[in-house]
Amino acid sequence: MAEDKISIQDFSVFFGQSQILHNISMGIAANQVTAIIGPSGCGKSTLLRSINRMNDFFENMRIEGKIIFDGKNVYGPEIDPVEVRQKVGMVFQRPNPFPKSIFENVAYGLRIQGWRDKKKISQRVEESLKSAALWDEVKDRLNSSAFALSGGQQQRLCIARALAVEPEVLLMDEPASALDPIATARIEELVKQLKTRYTILLVTHNMQEAARTSDFTAFLLLGKLIEFGPTPQIFTNPQKKETEDYLTGRFG
Repeated sequence: MAEDKISIQDFSVFFGQSQILHNISMGIAANQVTAIIGPSGCGKSTLLRSINRMNDFFENMRIEGKIIFDGKNVYGPEIDPVEVRQKVGMVFQRPNPFPKSIFENVAYGLRIQGWRDKKKISQRVEESLKSAALWDEVKDRLNSSAFALSGGQQQRLCIARALAVEPEVLLMDEPASALDPIATARIEELVKQLKTRYTILLVTHNMQEAARTSDFTAFLLLGKLIEFGPTPQIFTNPQKKETEDYLTGRFG
């Protein structure tokens, strides 16, 4: 059994008077893909964004419980959220390249970290674009605007940008939902390749995508974790009626 990279312990999230997540407990295995599925509004993205403290940007947000990452509670008083976000990269639902060149999009995080050596920056940019399966398509136009890329290429650029700062964990919030089937297949293939080096959490509303790409699946409903286990078991032999109803399309 792979060791847990992240341990979510009795974790709840409140926005003002509303409770969004209710006492979630689950382990995220290292170098595996864990999918989070469930109907819209069930708390998938809130859970994902809690892991790298992206929810801190919302007012009236408070949490209970712990998220343990590399042995430390990411919500501990001594923890710097910026350092957490360097180790836990994020790829959003829609490609969001910066209004810069392809090269500068990938180099952005390195420059923020204080990298100055042009040769080392170029090397890391190339490595990251190769890791995101984009290098061969863009190597001759690195100075072109990122906006000149197709949607699927832009999303792979955003993945390269996240990888450049060498995170340990990659959070992906419906990374293929805005893409066509061919681009989606490329992203799914990429996710499978990346898990050899990264621990990946994938939020998706697409059950087939979860079944194809993930090793473990968590099913959320109304902010509660209904069922969590190896993906084949969740999809072929769910233990809870709610899981079975959702997977067979009876609701959601």
